[in-house]
Amino acid sequence: MSISSPDRSMGARLDRPTESPARRLALIAGVLFILTFVTSIGALLLYDPVLNHHAYITGAGADTRVLLGAFLELILIIANIGTAVVLFPILKQQNESLALGFVTARVVESAFIAVGILSVLAVVTLRQDLAGAGLDPATLDTVGRALVAIKDWTFLLGPGFVVGIGNGLILGYLMYRSGLVPRRMAMLGLIGGPLILASGTAVLFDAIEPGGAVQAIATIPEFAWELSLGIYLTVKGFKASPSTSAETRQPGVDDRPLIPAVAAP
Repeated sequence: MSISSPDRSMGARLDRPTESPARRLALIAGVLFILTFVTSIGALLLYDPVLNHHAYITGAGADTRVLLGAFLELILIIANIGTAVVLFPILKQQNESLALGFVTARVVESAFIAVGILSVLAVVTLRQDLAGAGLDPATLDTVGRALVAIKDWTFLLGPGFVVGIGNGLILGYLMYRSGLVPRRMAMLGLIGGPLILASGTAVLFDAIEPGGAVQAIATIPEFAWELSLGIYLTVKGFKASPSTSAETRQPGVDDRPLIPAVAAP
């Protein structure tokens, strides 16, 4: 019996190129960025009955739908923090302080989202436990409006403000400087970040209407930046740069000095 065929197949498997660590990180980060879009948009649509109907507590309600929205936002929190944790080993090669700042901004944003989830769940609990208890409907509606107002403010201060600092300015700058993605794409973050900050500040001081046309237009560059980044990292990965090569170099081989030492006379 010949053993040449198995040997050849084993050699083929050994010679097959393997996926680099940087490519795997890019793929994971890209998928997580796309997941943040799916979960955030899905949750916003599912929250419509509780956010836009002031008599939710005393009305028929749509508890299952709202609870599903809360579940999507829990996944959103995981994806948010995941994007920062996955990118940190790459970004720290460029600037470790800013890379840590990006992680921190993602955590702060997720904290605001978590508070918003709690406020929405509190509305559902009030509807289930107190709506039929003979309490004053006007009082329950007032409490419900207060909880929805907390949800609105958490959205403004988290996705509507902190994102401009973390995903826009910090991540945009790191990607632009490192060249890990096309610089024209990274410019969207450097443009979108300040616009998000400016529109969020304007809403905070009641200069523009929350969720109005001005704020929507100001969100477009940041929206395009994060979506294009997620798609680019998923499909193509990082562009070649010192940041990615540092993750894949071979110890003892690629760590040799670039300039040979000169022997003393």
